[in-house]
Order: sequence, then structure tokens, then C-alpha cells
Amino acid sequence: MATTKSSETNDLLIALGHPLRRRILRALAGSKARSPRELAERLDQPLSNLSYHVRVLADCGAVKLVQTKQVRGSTQHFYRPSIDARWARSVLKKDQPKPAKTRKKKS
Repeated sequence: MATTKSSETNDLLIALGHPLRRRILRALAGSKARSPRELAERLDQPLSNLSYHVRVLADCGAVKLVQTKQVRGSTQHFYRPSIDARWARSVLKKDQPKPAKTRKKKS
């Protein structure tokens, strides 16, 4: 039988397997708490798709709900990353897209 710790690690590993979830975590890193709506705009993704992936990240403990706010009759949720596993943070750093190289014009 798997221990709770190994089960949580497995859930996090599976969650980090999706590239959009890694992009979400990088977008949340070092910033203020963000809502799925803000993340959807920033990452140019449909809100429904992004909200689903944020829920997956919340379920495995990779993000934490830190605030709610009433906006036009609905509740907006704000999240921050909450990954403690060193290996997971390392994966996020290594997986970052490299900046596009600019080509120098020949004179």
C-alpha cells in the first residue's frame, strides 16, 4: 500500500506532466496571487481550459487558494504556488522555454 507522501508525490509528478500546468506554475512564481481569468489572459488560453488545469494543480497541492473575491455576482479565486518538493521546482526551472535569439543584420 502506498504511503500518503508517495501518493502526493505521484499526483504532483502526473500534474507536472502537462506543459500547460508547468506554464501556469511558472506564471504564478514570484508574483502576486492570480486568478484563473488573469492567467488565461496572460497565457492566451480559454478560461475553461485554464480553470480545469488550475483545479488539477490545486488537487495535488501544487497551488493554494489564498483569496476569494466577489465580482459581478460570481466568486473569483486567487492562487499561489505551494510546491515544497525540490525536484518539482527543479523541473520547472529546467523546462523553461529559451528566449528567442535575435539575428544580427549584416551591414
